[in-house]
Amino acid sequence: MISTSEFKTGVVIKVDQALCEIIEFQLVKMQQRQPIVRTKLRNIKTGNMLEQAFRSGDSFEEIYLEQRPIQYLYNEGRHYHFMDSETYHEVVVDAALLGDRVHFMKDDSEAIGRFNGEELLLVELPSSVVLLIKETEPGIRGDTAKSGTKPAKVETGATIKVPLFVNAGDKIRVDTRTGQYLERVQGEY
Repeated sequence: MISTSEFKTGVVIKVDQALCEIIEFQLVKMQQRQPIVRTKLRNIKTGNMLEQAFRSGDSFEEIYLEQRPIQYLYNEGRHYHFMDSETYHEVVVDAALLGDRVHFMKDDSEAIGRFNGEELLLVELPSSVVLLIKETEPGIRGDTAKSGTKPAKVETGATIKVPLFVNAGDKIRVDTRTGQYLERVQGEY
């Protein structure tokens, strides 16, 4: 059991028979009332986000998830195939479980899988990935009247806003949590 005073980002708890990951939480103290803990939770099965308030001191069942390295193999429509790097078993995951992270996964890329028994519940990508820009408009020097960014399509099919100096064929580092451009990369791939 875990109390609201022990909440941490990333902890998985059982709320109304559903497994939920704590995305963020905040203790709110009110005058002459019991404090409450406002939480932002993500349902692991559906991927839906929900906000819920709990009384300070409420207890929940904490679900311990085993972390194992996994490798992304390929996708068939909405089903993504991963291989458990320890047991070499193939695991199929629905796109809803991955959310927006599917835009940053390349074939054979490494990730961390969080398992409950043999069931893969969460896929954690590295905090940043290096992607190749497939197409973008050429950046014209002095064309900064509107903004200093332009859209670029990367090898995974995602569209990312990049600075004007980035061209097709360049490699860039992208934050997998926010989808934002971080830097242009030389030589690494």
